[in-house]
Amino acid sequence: MGQSTQLKQAAGDKTAAPSGKKSATPAPSGATELVRAAMDSLPHLVWNASNHDDSGWGNAAWNAFTGIAAAHWLDAVHPDNTYRISSLWRDSCEQGAHFQEELRLRNVDGNYRWFLVSAQFHKNEDASASHWYLTASDIHERVLTRLQLQRNFGMQEKMLDVSVDCIKILRPDGTLAHMNLSGCRALGVSPDSGFGMKWLELLPPEIHAAGLRAFRQALRGSNARFSGKSVVPGKPAQYWDNILTPVLDDNGKTASILCVSRDVTLQQETEERLRKASEVDELTELPNRRAFKEQLRTALLRAREKGSSALLMMIDLDHFKHLNDTLGHAAGDHLLQVVARRIQGCLPESALVARLGGDEFAVVVQDIKDDDALHKMAHRVMAQLDPPIHYASQRINGSMSVGCAIYPRDARDPMVLMSNADAALHDMKISGQGGVRIFSQELMRPLEEAAAQLECARRIVREGSVEPYYQPKIRLSDQKLVGLEALLRSKNPEHDGMQTPDMVQAAFHNYDLATRLAEALRARVFADIDNWTRAGLALVPVSINAAPVEFMRDNYAERLLRQLEKAGIAPSRIELEVTEQTLDERGSLLVIRALHILRKAGIRVALDDFGTGHSSLTRLRDFPVDCLKIDSNMVGNFGRDPAITAVVNAIGQIGPALSLELVAEGIETPEQCQMLAAAGFKIGQGHLFSKAVNAQSIAQMLAPASSEALKAQTQLA
Repeated sequence: MGQSTQLKQAAGDKTAAPSGKKSATPAPSGATELVRAAMDSLPHLVWNASNHDDSGWGNAAWNAFTGIAAAHWLDAVHPDNTYRISSLWRDSCEQGAHFQEELRLRNVDGNYRWFLVSAQFHKNEDASASHWYLTASDIHERVLTRLQLQRNFGMQEKMLDVSVDCIKILRPDGTLAHMNLSGCRALGVSPDSGFGMKWLELLPPEIHAAGLRAFRQALRGSNARFSGKSVVPGKPAQYWDNILTPVLDDNGKTASILCVSRDVTLQQETEERLRKASEVDELTELPNRRAFKEQLRTALLRAREKGSSALLMMIDLDHFKHLNDTLGHAAGDHLLQVVARRIQGCLPESALVARLGGDEFAVVVQDIKDDDALHKMAHRVMAQLDPPIHYASQRINGSMSVGCAIYPRDARDPMVLMSNADAALHDMKISGQGGVRIFSQELMRPLEEAAAQLECARRIVREGSVEPYYQPKIRLSDQKLVGLEALLRSKNPEHDGMQTPDMVQAAFHNYDLATRLAEALRARVFADIDNWTRAGLALVPVSINAAPVEFMRDNYAERLLRQLEKAGIAPSRIELEVTEQTLDERGSLLVIRALHILRKAGIRVALDDFGTGHSSLTRLRDFPVDCLKIDSNMVGNFGRDPAITAVVNAIGQIGPALSLELVAEGIETPEQCQMLAAAGFKIGQGHLFSKAVNAQSIAQMLAPASSEALKAQTQLA
């Protein structure tokens, strides 16, 4: 039984037609050829059937599209749509109801297109006949576009659901329009809830204010961002970075808001670990220098608000380097850990304890009333090294030096307070370790003087105002000029005359400044030697001085030899003077290496200020030196102080035995000259012969006539 026959029976016998009749359906009752022509002219597909036959009549457009002019319209329906459309048609036949449906119709080529089909049922006024009219409008492209959009939306939903970010679409009233699966899980919302709830009410109360500000900003058309945290019972807290982006309509108004929340818990934990690593000392687990500076600011702010005072203690462990060198760094680390625990344990809980680096600690204690309370607190800290500390079955003995400054008495600024406490500590260290020093303005004077000297040295280097002065070296036996010592002088624009090295003494402990000053001085000395050579004068060796710090880069010899080569000066024209202290300090191996290189190149080496340091006379044979110089203090007391007289006489005897030339500085009188010559000294310097003079004066001395005049002047004195 065909589909049309089944529908005919379902509609009732009064509508049935003989099964198998296939003749063309006539035009509707009362229709004329004019009506048919009018329907044929319509672009829409039109199909009509009467209650006398289940076959229908189609207009020209219908016939051209389907190619089934004498058939029921359901024969052209796509099989996927047949069941539903058959039901609608049956209801229409039984109840005389209208319907409208989107469905696919087969064309003459066997392909299908989407149409909007409208079915209407009409009866004659006398109910003698009934008709069904169907019109079909081609909506194929529109349906395909809609289906594609639906598929795209479905894909977008799937893409959103697989995203680990929590993605929400918010309406302008703040309710949820949509949320992906990650968002549902994070906020504890069922995906089947249909949403519609207030977005802010899903957030923790503590971030409502930040969320509301961001929402209002997005509502005004600007991107917004805020941080948040969500806590699901039974799970660790999650941290979120929330970005709100407005979606604008054609009029530029916010139609919806896209909220993307990214889980940054791992990043937050990593940042926290990095923060801890950057602010906590790994060995002692105390705050480090960086964290201490910030915490000190907070502590002083708290003290200011309370109107109270605060004590800052800078602590340094005495002889810590010796401990590392003898027992090893593991023992030193153990000592630091024990000291950290003990200091924390002996102070109030409100106290701040930090390790600034190396063996240096800092302590801040609130509400220190006076110096007595300060001393009690400082000595309580110092006493933590009294109980024995053992490592690897060995006892570690030690002490500490403490420098103290009080807020606000000594300073109100945290950095100035630290500087003052550090100044007190430094003074304690240089005047005798193992004690407490309280800051006073008197302590700042040496530091201020050193700062002024460093600034003066920088100005000299910057302005190029170095000028060498030379003090003659005289052979005591005949008062002949045999050498010169180059001394640093500089022009002072604020005062008449020349500045002496004591005006920049601090610079000789600074590698950069000491090196630059020395290079500038040598350049001028080498230029003077070149001028004297060009003038045909009888040259004598020139001594130059080297500060201990200049050897700390292990390239002093190479730099000096390169400068000599560039200036075209023979190394034999130069003598280098180093102090006894230079050979006895840390880094002495670097000094000795440099001296060996310079002596091999032809430069003589003089050991200056001999007898004032810690070197033993027996070590002289190990030092690469050619000459010993005693300073003016020993010369001034020679013959008056028995101890110094004995030392000078001993040097006079041991020098020749070691093939070392002996020079005495600071000779002021003929008597000193005679006694030193008798003691074995061959060469002398001092005002008896000449004070330090400039290069022009030396040029005159190097002339033969001037040399004889100098000799006669000395003999006359």
